[in-house]
Amino acid sequence: MLGGAAVAVIAIYILRLFFLQLTSDDFKQRADSNALMRRILYPARGPVTDRYGQLMVYNQPAYDIMVVMQEQVGVDTVDLCASLDIDTAWYRRRMDEIKHTRGYSRHTQQLFMSQLSVEEFSTFQEKLFRFPGFYIQKRSIRQYTTGSAAHLLGDVGEVSPADIETDNYYRAGDYIGKLGVERSYERQLRGQKGSEILLRDVHGRIKGRYHDGDLDEQPVPGKALTLSISLPLQQLGERLMQGKLGSIVAIEPQTGEVLCMVSAPAFDPRAMVGRQRGRHHSELSRDPMKPLLNRAIMGLYPPGSTFKTSQALTFLEEGIITPATSYPCSHGFHFKGLKVGCHGHPSPLPLVPAIATSCNGYFCWGLYHMLDNRKKYASVQEAMTTWKDYMVSMGFGYALGIDLPGEKRGLIPNAPFYDKAYRGSWNGLTVISISIGQGEVTLTPLQIANLGATIANRGWFITPHVVKAIEDEDIDTAYTRRRYTRVSPVHYETVVQGMQRAVEGGTCRSAYTTDYITCGKTGTAQNRGYDHSVFMGFAPRDNPQIAICVYVENGGWGATFGVPIGALLMEQHINGALSPASEAKAQAIAERTINYGDYVR
Repeated sequence: MLGGAAVAVIAIYILRLFFLQLTSDDFKQRADSNALMRRILYPARGPVTDRYGQLMVYNQPAYDIMVVMQEQVGVDTVDLCASLDIDTAWYRRRMDEIKHTRGYSRHTQQLFMSQLSVEEFSTFQEKLFRFPGFYIQKRSIRQYTTGSAAHLLGDVGEVSPADIETDNYYRAGDYIGKLGVERSYERQLRGQKGSEILLRDVHGRIKGRYHDGDLDEQPVPGKALTLSISLPLQQLGERLMQGKLGSIVAIEPQTGEVLCMVSAPAFDPRAMVGRQRGRHHSELSRDPMKPLLNRAIMGLYPPGSTFKTSQALTFLEEGIITPATSYPCSHGFHFKGLKVGCHGHPSPLPLVPAIATSCNGYFCWGLYHMLDNRKKYASVQEAMTTWKDYMVSMGFGYALGIDLPGEKRGLIPNAPFYDKAYRGSWNGLTVISISIGQGEVTLTPLQIANLGATIANRGWFITPHVVKAIEDEDIDTAYTRRRYTRVSPVHYETVVQGMQRAVEGGTCRSAYTTDYITCGKTGTAQNRGYDHSVFMGFAPRDNPQIAICVYVENGGWGATFGVPIGALLMEQHINGALSPASEAKAQAIAERTINYGDYVR
């Protein structure tokens, strides 16, 4: 037994010595940490320009204060706090946070304070020798040339624990895109980190580069992004939406490129930079107007009468109607005790003037004759499924897939939805309001604008996207591939005629111009309180350059705000500038505000 115990003790010592000398590099790391310091070199994030090369986002030097816990023993914390204009309570709290950060090591640099300005850096650098264990690390922060396109551009903030867990590229204190293209194109924008190895003496002072820098790795800058956005168009849209809630989305039909994306109210992206980002974000999140909400892709609204174009296309393709089919409208749809009101216009009337005058009765009759058609469909459920499939093919009911985070899908009801709601007992009259873009149907302004682009293209669209080009990289093929609807191009021509008629003598008359042929459709979406003002259109009629949706919450008739705002944006994009008369109109609209009062929730 004694002999066995002796052998066991000797074996343990041998194994331990083997582990310490040959397997473990713990002591080597400790020795290296005394003599060497590895400093991360951060790359500059890629710049962002608009479609014409106008710089929108760039980088500005900033400095982080790093701390090595093992080395900062004996620091005069009162002097340190005074030098950085912080209090001792903040200092103690921050030190405690560092110690509980995932991946913390007392031998390596940890982020103490981020994003010092050049002025703050200069002041602190003069006193740095007093504070052993504290180092300055050069970084860069985002700067914005204008206060426009905040929702689209997004911002950059410190990584969360979840970000670090998801991607080992990041460590505590790193920055990451939080919203907009900064988030969705983070991989391209962030670049690749580098590093340098520095020699230190026994007092921790830097004495030079290890091996003359042969082992250093230079950072790789992030890639430049060219947005599809037209900055002049974006700024005009934001000016017109001052004092209003809502959104504007404009798309180039042939490419799917988003020309402008306005969400009102917005905020100044220049306020979301530096150490004050958290305070500003908190203030914005408490604002009842919800300025952080990107209404263009997150706002769910009834599309109102703009939806009638999709109904006309479905009825034509399914053979429910022809362009010559006429329906009566005696100030609305009246049938079996059900009434859906409508404004006064000639009756009966065929499809093209029905679109031009935005006749509610016409489209109610069309949906009723589709859903209750037992010669063509075995049940109302089969008819409803067919209807739903047409809507999905037009880009409704699911997220379109824009290259921005947070897009909502909207709602296109289906047969199971109504079976559950009405316990299987329902028919065309039960759901008649969906034919005019009311009831359960909700879309985003992006989806309504995409409907305009699809009609402009006579039956196809490319997934909308806000990035036009990436430096040394092709954009995703999802943003170059055509997506076709279930409707034949010939039927789109009929709807285009109706939309042209709406501008030349119908509900969109204020969009008329002799410079080019405009096609449009108004919407007055019913809502608690005042109705929403909606416009969807495109121009020119042939070889269209722009398709647009304007959605003004509680703005009243579609012709009140939607049509004139849409007309001004189309003129700006097609002609390159507004005429003096149009500029006067733009100024008048910008000065008209809406008192939302109790309507804001």
